[in-house]
Amino acid sequence: MATLYTQVSRNKAKSLIYIALFMGLILALGWFGQWYFQNPLIFPICVVIAVGMSFGSYYGGDQVALTASRAKQIEKKDNTYVWNLVQNLAITAGLPMPKVYIIQDAAENAFATGRDPKHASIALTSGIIDKLENEELEGVIAHELSHVGNYDTRLMAIVVVLVGLVTLMTDFMLRMAFWGSGENRDSGQLGLVIMAVGFVLLLLSPLFAMLIQLAVSRKREYAADASGALLTRYPEGLASALEKIDKDQTPFKEANKATAHLYIANPFKNRKKDGQGWFSKLFNTHPPIADRVKILREMEK
Repeated sequence: MATLYTQVSRNKAKSLIYIALFMGLILALGWFGQWYFQNPLIFPICVVIAVGMSFGSYYGGDQVALTASRAKQIEKKDNTYVWNLVQNLAITAGLPMPKVYIIQDAAENAFATGRDPKHASIALTSGIIDKLENEELEGVIAHELSHVGNYDTRLMAIVVVLVGLVTLMTDFMLRMAFWGSGENRDSGQLGLVIMAVGFVLLLLSPLFAMLIQLAVSRKREYAADASGALLTRYPEGLASALEKIDKDQTPFKEANKATAHLYIANPFKNRKKDGQGWFSKLFNTHPPIADRVKILREMEK
């Protein structure tokens, strides 16, 4: 029987596997580029660009997400109820008090961002504050604090950068190949096989990268559910909150595709239901709510 502790450990391990797959994909692309174009500078150039992208995402990604969502920072005097909930749970989790933001939107949703616990922010929609009971809102906030404590916010920033790097590398190499920048390589059977496999990898790498990003996002949600339930010691609070969020069909006016993976639930769920088939699930930003609720309630037993 799975417990809260085993669920957290299992999902963290799976996320590390996905990151390893990302790195393997990038290394394979770099090796093929150097082999095909006979130019050892290709991979270092991509790495330098990736470092620049990483710094931008690392230090400014949180503000981009908050600005895109039109989140407004509050202080204790602005909403004592929400502030106290966040503060009490942060103390319980042993985390610094994060900045608290409210998104003026009737839809029920929330997200966390920031490069580490000292620079973290939690954003809640006005709808989720108004519509959830105390224990349910506690469960949501505990879930978001778990993202902070587990460094999920940093992890997802890294994954986004890796996706960008894969896309950049494939676009760069395909353009060079199109303009005939390749040199004369081994024309034997092995060389032809490597070339064929390499070009298939170039064409499909952006899709692979996106699928890995979505898979990491889904696994992080499972882990944060388990960690949040550990924090409140009341899994039913979060389970009930997720059910209410899933049933709420209020359009999320501030939803943004670039930040959709950050939210506790898919902000576009009212426009298009997440796919339920195995293939459709590969393209979901979040795991099915029903699965998350089922796991949380099983952990109570």
